[in-house]
Amino acid sequence: MGYGISRRGLLHGAAGVAAAGTLAGCAVGGDDGAEGGAKGETSAGNPLGVKRDAPLEVVIFNGGFGEEYAKAHEAMYRQRHPEAEIKHSATQKIAETLQPRFVAGDPPDVVNNSGGSQIDFNGLVSQGALADLGELLDAPSLDDPNRKVRDTLLPGIVDVGSYDGRFLSLNYAYSAYGVWYSRKLFESRGWEYPRTWDEMIALCKTIKAAGIAPWTYPGKHSRYMSWPILAAAAKLGGIEVIKAIDNLEPNAWKHDAVKAAAEAYHRLAVDGYLQPGAEGMDHVQSQTEWSRGHAAFVSCGSWLENEQKAVTPPDFRMAVAPTPSLTGSDRMPFEAFRGTGSEPFIVPAKGRNVRGGLEYLRVMLSRQGASDFTRKVSSLTCVEGAAAGIELGPGLTSVTGLIEASKGGAFTWLYSSYYRKLERERVDAACAELYTRRINAAQWCEKIQRSADEFAQDPAVKKYKRA
Repeated sequence: MGYGISRRGLLHGAAGVAAAGTLAGCAVGGDDGAEGGAKGETSAGNPLGVKRDAPLEVVIFNGGFGEEYAKAHEAMYRQRHPEAEIKHSATQKIAETLQPRFVAGDPPDVVNNSGGSQIDFNGLVSQGALADLGELLDAPSLDDPNRKVRDTLLPGIVDVGSYDGRFLSLNYAYSAYGVWYSRKLFESRGWEYPRTWDEMIALCKTIKAAGIAPWTYPGKHSRYMSWPILAAAAKLGGIEVIKAIDNLEPNAWKHDAVKAAAEAYHRLAVDGYLQPGAEGMDHVQSQTEWSRGHAAFVSCGSWLENEQKAVTPPDFRMAVAPTPSLTGSDRMPFEAFRGTGSEPFIVPAKGRNVRGGLEYLRVMLSRQGASDFTRKVSSLTCVEGAAAGIELGPGLTSVTGLIEASKGGAFTWLYSSYYRKLERERVDAACAELYTRRINAAQWCEKIQRSADEFAQDPAVKKYKRA
């Protein structure tokens, strides 16, 4: 899920080439919302009212996932609507290719709006350029007409794709975030993954004494190390801590739980448990150091296995675990973890075949569509249980175990998609200072809070409210 120039799309923060103002003057908002474009009669076999011969245009981000999975989805769509002509294209330059078409009011019907050149979501949302996918959620699933599409999705998928209470973006892939380690290394040394922070620090001391760096991280993208801080803060203080951050509330970043988590992870730097030189590494370099056994832990998402497959030893047996509990009285259990959708798909409101666009997403969300994606690209989807029976690598097998052990206890934050620059620029810079000991935890909280306040007070920034 984060490969090559790749997929650091919606959640890892793409460059957001198109600013909100770039779509100014855009002819948006379908003729009748989701009723815009071609429409046929609804029936049990055609609940979204797709016009049988209406052409469908699909544009895919050609990043780490490639485009072959989309061709398989298109073949499934064609089986259901054999008279429909499908135009497929793939590009790494989504914004450069499609922005002019949004402005002209002639966008494709389905867009995989991902990658470093994705079209800025705030601009699309504020200009009304996206069709509401709520009707898709309430449509019967392709596999079971008695079960709605929404009931087949993993927790958090609707939240992360919703803006102002409207479901506008289907994040098709599913990312589990946590702390990664090698089962082979741990078993050979007799180490166990720590469930508490005290155990983590004790193990780090042991690991360092063994001549291995306890942690590595991508210093050039230090925000990766904000993820365990926020996950630990959420588990310590509860989801309301994260919601306050998402809603740009005053002093949200200075909450006691956030400060405690920042202090815990800052200790890794203070006590010398970070790999020397990591501050100058990018994500590929730090992860490669980890894959080579030069460091025991790395913070990442579940795209890690696929991203590292070229350099990971076959017997490495990578695994992921939740962030350790900070105290014995955390509000969430140890098994709780950050899990959320990524790889966003949208249906433009002015597409000529909005109905077909919704149907295409329904096809993607079928068991066949989801399992085929997992087989082709080694990533889980947002469809619950769709990976059952598929032979997965050690990393993804560990992810499925993480999901099952949490018993629905996944959580996430949305500020990084609501206000991308806040994470990519401000939090990233603050983390770089925190982990090189130029600032302490309290200063880190203060620094990011000042940035969040700037966003909150800027009238040019569209605000979102997470309930």
